[in-house]
Amino acid sequence: MPKSKRAKVVHLSKTEKKGKELSQKLFANVQEAADNFAYIFVFSVENMRNSYLKEVRSEFSDSRLFFGKTKVMAKALGQTPAEEHLTNLSALSAYLNGNVGLFFTNRPPQEILEYFSNWSQTDFARAGIAATHTFTVPAGVVHSRGGDLPADDDVALPHSLEVTVRKWGMPTKLVKGKIVLDSDYTVCKEGDILNSHQTALLKMFGVAMADFKVDMKAYYTKATESVIEVDAMEV
Repeated sequence: MPKSKRAKVVHLSKTEKKGKELSQKLFANVQEAADNFAYIFVFSVENMRNSYLKEVRSEFSDSRLFFGKTKVMAKALGQTPAEEHLTNLSALSAYLNGNVGLFFTNRPPQEILEYFSNWSQTDFARAGIAATHTFTVPAGVVHSRGGDLPADDDVALPHSLEVTVRKWGMPTKLVKGKIVLDSDYTVCKEGDILNSHQTALLKMFGVAMADFKVDMKAYYTKATESVIEVDAMEV
């Protein structure tokens, strides 16, 4: 009788060892980058998307970017003057809290700050974020853009989706093969914390409400061994 896959034993010691190895690699890579680059930035990310982070890595192929365990990165920089890898680097590790990463570069700080202050990518919202604006689908035949385009420039939503949109909360019905609403239906109001049904409807209607953005919080300059907070600067 073949062994049940459900009865498969997973040895936790193996997974712990792998996690420890990854942490050690991150620790070593951060310290190596600190030795090789003139500037070290701490950045935060809004509406994290791996695809856009890859885009940033591609744009700055001459630099290094780490987005991993903040505790490990802080340890690599040094959290106290006695532990710091470079003089005064512990002042930068204080900014490693929350959804943040490290960016190492030899490019001038002003170039980096100007680039990221003007760069963002819009994407579909995920559950748990606030709606940026109110979106209402008008009464009548439901179109693929949910009323964002004039009916003459749009196409009716396929009748096969009627069960799906009704499952997601829209009080629709089928009339002569068309998906129809008897009255306007508000998918979300500005400021609402979106749930999974709302985000699914917004995505189906092509309504993007999430901006992926990289915000620089502070940076360390190796030449002067100083840390500058970005919020206190004029970019």
